[in-house]
Amino acid sequence: MVIKMDFCKKYFLYLVRWQLSTPILAIVLKLLSNMSTLTATIIANLIGGLIFFWIDKIIFKKTSEVPLWEIKNKVECYDCHKKTKGYRIVMWGNYDRTTDKHPQYRCRECSIKKMKTISK
Repeated sequence: MVIKMDFCKKYFLYLVRWQLSTPILAIVLKLLSNMSTLTATIIANLIGGLIFFWIDKIIFKKTSEVPLWEIKNKVECYDCHKKTKGYRIVMWGNYDRTTDKHPQYRCRECSIKKMKTISK
């Protein structure tokens, strides 16, 4: 069984993050000690969720090893303005345009040039 280093790194960061959550939640529980145990626990977990959701999102951000392409027929190339089939890289490594409101489609030749600039 082969375990990728990227997975091990993410797992290690997750374990560190998990340990950091303990003192923070303990402080919240201490501050809420005048409440019932159940109520204090629910509030502490909600606070922990508000804080650590963002940290987990960073730790487990997906990166694509191969480009994810979107292809459309009959578009104007963003670079050379030729009317043709259009290509755009949506996600590749740290390049992420999944929420791009104004996607830029390129002809085959210009999309290859763009891919080379992204891969540098």
